[in-house]
Amino acid sequence: MSRSLGDESLDLLFRSARTHNGWLDKPVGDDVLHELYVLAKWGPTSANGSPARFVFLRSKAAKERLRPALMPGNVEKTMQAPVTVIVAHDLAFYDKLPKLFPHQPGAREWFSNSAELAQATAFRNGTLQGAYLMLAARSLGLDCGPMSGFDNAKVDAEFFSGPTGTVKSNFLCNLGYGDPAKLFPRSPRLDFDEACTVL
Repeated sequence: MSRSLGDESLDLLFRSARTHNGWLDKPVGDDVLHELYVLAKWGPTSANGSPARFVFLRSKAAKERLRPALMPGNVEKTMQAPVTVIVAHDLAFYDKLPKLFPHQPGAREWFSNSAELAQATAFRNGTLQGAYLMLAARSLGLDCGPMSGFDNAKVDAEFFSGPTGTVKSNFLCNLGYGDPAKLFPRSPRLDFDEACTVL
């Protein structure tokens, strides 16, 4: 039995999937957000550290807290999106390793004894988990609008206890049901020979 996905699924996840900037007036319920995380959490991370932290902004009040951190070009589409996710990572993710990596009792100290290693691991693997979240969203029929045009320090101060907190924002991702009428023409991608080397 083949374990590969069919064309319809590959189109949904990759080939036909687009970055959306406009949204239909259709809510995303708590049940969908829970299912989204339950799927995304299974993606692999270094030492199973799972450093990503996701803040789902759905209410008007929550979106208004985010507004001052957004670049002007990202305000309207973010305010209109049914949900905006702050994809963040916890620099103290290693405190969860006794639960997440119990077969290696000394794993916490690998990271707690090196701030540089902890930061690099949290950022890299939290970014991976943000990508897993987007693929999970697409698999559930949601559209995504990831973006970097915002002030991380302002987001951290508003949502994560500022410079003294261990959770740091990485990127934002609008979620919902995209309005196809507001899509831009698709940009090209690099060909295999331009991006890949086989040795």
